[in-house]
Amino acid sequence: MRRSFTFLLRPTARQAAALAACLEDHRQLYNAALEHRRTAYRKAAVTVRYGDQSADLKHIRADDPRGQGRWSFSSQQATLRRLDKAFRAFFDRVKAGRTPGFPRFKGRGRFDTVTWPKDGDGCRWDSQPQHPTATLVRLQGIGHVRVHRHRTVKGRIKTISVKREGNRWYVILSCDEVPAQPLPATGAAAGIDLGVASLVTTSDDEHLANLRHLAAIADRLADAQRDLARKQRGSKRRRKAVARVAALHAQVRRQRLDHAHKAALALVRDYDVIVHEALKVANMTRSASGTLERPGRNVAAKSGLNRSILDAGWGVFLTVLAYKAESAGRELIAVEPRNTSRTCAECGHVAKENRLTQAAFACTACGHAAHADVNAAVNILRAGLALREAAQAA
Repeated sequence: MRRSFTFLLRPTARQAAALAACLEDHRQLYNAALEHRRTAYRKAAVTVRYGDQSADLKHIRADDPRGQGRWSFSSQQATLRRLDKAFRAFFDRVKAGRTPGFPRFKGRGRFDTVTWPKDGDGCRWDSQPQHPTATLVRLQGIGHVRVHRHRTVKGRIKTISVKREGNRWYVILSCDEVPAQPLPATGAAAGIDLGVASLVTTSDDEHLANLRHLAAIADRLADAQRDLARKQRGSKRRRKAVARVAALHAQVRRQRLDHAHKAALALVRDYDVIVHEALKVANMTRSASGTLERPGRNVAAKSGLNRSILDAGWGVFLTVLAYKAESAGRELIAVEPRNTSRTCAECGHVAKENRLTQAAFACTACGHAAHADVNAAVNILRAGLALREAAQAA
């Protein structure tokens, strides 16, 4: 399997400045390459491709030895590939008839990652293995940077990336051939219903809590955002206020990810087969404000629901659950979510009136009563097992 390992970097003040300079030079390279493509097409109807811009790199580096010439040639090629990938995605969206979204220039807060495509080419993981206590990564132009390695790296390292989040720096290792870690079979299967009151409700009537991390710091975040709104654009105080808001959001993101890992691990340990709804979270949390010609309805309520769904982190949880299930040798099945919460798990009657409240389910046909999320989880499990049997029969 292919897996990523993320570790916190602990650079010195000089190394942190060099990392920031590396990121800035790669951002400028990205923007210059984008401008090159735009200008060539606008003025001469010439399409500039990755190969053309990669060939120009040696001249750029030779003309700027103290700037672009300091960094790894391979990492700069990776930045140009990143732009090429953005253009390919743009043209794919055009062909598919979707909103195109032309590649944009990257501001200082919109470019936070530099990638080295190969371990040993401009970078080296565990660059001083003889060091008695520390793990270090060597980056061209920056030096040997201390790494807080909290777990063992497995597999073969393919790429190394450095990412900035607020005032923190992280190194991300993408590894191939990571061995699976299968867990003992339990013989159990479960359907899971994702919700806001509880993050996960299983068909066995177990509830995993939704900790509402964003709601927990809502007051602090509101104060920080009000403070930011009062600052003058371009000022040093505004930059500090932006950093405070970003730090609060980063804290929530880390807490949400940690909870998703723990909840997913609990499910993977208990069940051999896990069935969930194939949710399209982006569509579910789309704004209901509408347009001036066709304004939306219940906009405030929909906005609050969107905020609650995003705070629960359904997308993050399903992503983590998928890779943990694969590593543990568990089977994960996604089913169509339509009517799972309106169908009676006893008689199969489907009606909107079956769902009395957010938590209560009472069938209008047979009188079956249950927790609404548990009833939905049972329906999800049955649908998943039916798909499984059909696939095995085929």
